[in-house]
Amino acid sequence: MTSTVSLKAPFAPGGAFELDRERCRKLLEVALRKGGDAADVYAEFAVGGSMVLEEGIVKSASRGVSVGVGVRVRKGEAAGYAYTEDLAWESLVRAAETAAQIAQGGDVAPQDVAEKHIPSRYPVTTPSLLVSGLDKRELLLRADRAARAEDPKITRVEASVAESYREVVIATSAGVYARDVQPMLRFGVRVIAERDGKRQAGSSGGGGRVGMEYFSRPGKSPEEHAKEAVRSALAMLDAREAPAGEMEVVLAPGDSGVLLHEAVGHGLEADFNRKGVSNYSGRVGKPVASELCTVVDDADVAFGRGAVNVDDEGNIPNKSVLIENGVLLGYMHDAHSAKHFGVAPTGNGRRESFRSVPMPRMTNTLLLAGSSDPEEIVRSVEKGIFARRFGGGQVDIASGDFVFSIAEAYLIENGKITAPLKDVNLIGNGPEALSKVTMLGNDMQISDGIWTCGKDGQSVPVGVGCPTIKISGMTVGGTDVAKR
Repeated sequence: MTSTVSLKAPFAPGGAFELDRERCRKLLEVALRKGGDAADVYAEFAVGGSMVLEEGIVKSASRGVSVGVGVRVRKGEAAGYAYTEDLAWESLVRAAETAAQIAQGGDVAPQDVAEKHIPSRYPVTTPSLLVSGLDKRELLLRADRAARAEDPKITRVEASVAESYREVVIATSAGVYARDVQPMLRFGVRVIAERDGKRQAGSSGGGGRVGMEYFSRPGKSPEEHAKEAVRSALAMLDAREAPAGEMEVVLAPGDSGVLLHEAVGHGLEADFNRKGVSNYSGRVGKPVASELCTVVDDADVAFGRGAVNVDDEGNIPNKSVLIENGVLLGYMHDAHSAKHFGVAPTGNGRRESFRSVPMPRMTNTLLLAGSSDPEEIVRSVEKGIFARRFGGGQVDIASGDFVFSIAEAYLIENGKITAPLKDVNLIGNGPEALSKVTMLGNDMQISDGIWTCGKDGQSVPVGVGCPTIKISGMTVGGTDVAKR
């Protein structure tokens, strides 16, 4: 394996524009000269790349580098923000002075900046960006060959890898100085199966804050991902039209957590509750779900896609219990919302890049396991839907109403999973769905690193997870509904 890129940030120790504690303290002094309540500096060096293989040929490959520094000044409920891609000291000072315009009213001195010890939740042995393109192409070719060898009905294969490596420095007027290095890798395989004029797609993928060692883990090789993509595509070739109406629904463990993320998790982000637009506003201490449900946001998931050692405001996130035994305990906070509610930040202040202001965002959002055997859950359903793999969806955060398409679904008849179904949509309300959870499996799974969350124009990597879930009633929109 050959090195292909330097991963040393220009503001790192010994770099041309080193942002040590003293330089950060001086920059914070500039930011607070007009009397802001608080200020922070966020420096980012990011290297990213991707490669896509179609029909055995590399159709696209990219590599990019981004570097910049953002300065934020908070004054009451307002904030001023400015960033620069020029790391010269004069440019950094101009950014700080621009952000400071939000405040008028006297010089404020920041606290002395001290190095903050942060945990190590994703120690990577071999960052993928240090591996040659030929080696990564071979991973894609292995997936391509394995998928085609699996079944002659596979007529098209696409494999891809996306990777990034970020180094960040965060300094705050509260005296925090923290550094973190954040790797990211995502591998995916998508296939098309054809038979008798029918075509179905299947996919599989994974990754997280991992390096090349990911592919040596059980079930994570290119061949295993190819095999899973083929299985899904072939299964759906026999799919029949889905029934419609109110019925019991069983959600598979792992990726089904995306429903929790979208329909419930966003409503628990504190900025929506600070503004009073969430379904959960003003309900802390009250029942909001079935007593079986405990929901946490946990940044401390080793190598998880949503794992972070330190959030983008310099706070160390851990496990935040949001709902416990059905009762709402609290929200996910950044520094702004935490001050508003008079609580400590939960370490959920995240941003897409140095060009963006931080806001409350999820990390790894999980519905914890119950005590039921997954097979027992399926046996308890006389007629319903088993949702194995989710597609896209839409959610209204204020009401919690959602519509999700199911990429792979099956009919449950007399306690057995039977026919595959096509064009299945789940329609419901997040809090209402959680209140109808009647069984939770003992098979908790965390999704294998594929999800990205969008909010207010910013995208960040996240993780989801859950056990097998039985919901006593949910509206299933089948083919006959879609045709109306």
